[in-house]
Amino acid sequence: MAKRRKRGKKKGFLIFFIVLILIGIGVYIWFNHEDVKKFLPEKVKITKKLKIVDEDSKSRPIAVMINNNHAAWPHAGLQDAYITYEILAEGGITRLMALFKDKDTAKIGSVRSARPYYLDYALENDAIYVHYGWSDQAKSDISSLGVDNINGLTASSVFWRDKSLHKATEHTVFTSMEKIKEYAHEKGYDRDTNKDLLLNYSTSEIDLSKREDAIKADTVFMKYSYYTDSSYEYDSKNKVYKRFMSGEPHVDAVTGNQYTYKNIIITPIEAHTYDSYGRLELEDVGSGDGYYVTDGYAVPITWSKSSRSSQTVYKNMDGNEIKVNDGNTFIQITPPSESIEIKGNNEENLEN
Repeated sequence: MAKRRKRGKKKGFLIFFIVLILIGIGVYIWFNHEDVKKFLPEKVKITKKLKIVDEDSKSRPIAVMINNNHAAWPHAGLQDAYITYEILAEGGITRLMALFKDKDTAKIGSVRSARPYYLDYALENDAIYVHYGWSDQAKSDISSLGVDNINGLTASSVFWRDKSLHKATEHTVFTSMEKIKEYAHEKGYDRDTNKDLLLNYSTSEIDLSKREDAIKADTVFMKYSYYTDSSYEYDSKNKVYKRFMSGEPHVDAVTGNQYTYKNIIITPIEAHTYDSYGRLELEDVGSGDGYYVTDGYAVPITWSKSSRSSQTVYKNMDGNEIKVNDGNTFIQITPPSESIEIKGNNEENLEN
């Protein structure tokens, strides 16, 4: 009798345990069903986490200047940047500035020298600014603005030259997140930030097609100069834009993969030369028009920036700050005198 009672107790416990598991699975499914979640009180609603960045992280971004001379291609490490800027430099060549946060990217570059207006975009993100060399104006501004920076001319331990590329010396400088973080720690740079993220990300998919001012954006083209243009083709299956530079796929040197982007922000901003070498000043403190592109559609937006260190604010034509999709973003700051083409397949096109 005692053995039967023991077997009965074990069987009862097993049934009870299985029932608990089934109840748990049912509760999880019920609470995560989209039709159910919208009726739940705020206190019990389940909050989705962003994939592109950790919103709870206070670590400062790292901004790396990227060489974009054609002879320096391909780039390395840009797939880990959550925001990348492209702006015209002297001679019709652009440079990129890639922002990284909480990444351990092993090879980034090639790295190039600082220009003063890139400091404005490093400052608006409270980023540690990484570069190899500088113009006289950039050197002066880094000092006067108190920009935490890492310069390859004085911090040689942070950089190395990849001589296997058989390129000109100025196209061979690379760095890594590990080396950058070690040096920043040695310099005593603040590792935390109190500044909000530049963009307002949405965990729910942003559908621009519902807006009256939306246009189809299957291809996007921006001309910078006789030497440089940037373009994108929409991959509807993966809901990302494949990036091209001067008609060539923009690929990573390490992985061989073409870079893709979830969001594109385009803001034409005037620039003018200030010395005989052709270096530029950018009129980025002020306001203007532009476009936000995601998931196959584009809408007109405005931008405004009240000071060099203040964050650029992007708004839709209703006057509300835009929300962007959870994903990486390319910010294209283009010359107003050059063309922008946003086209839908077999539909009307927008050309500026």
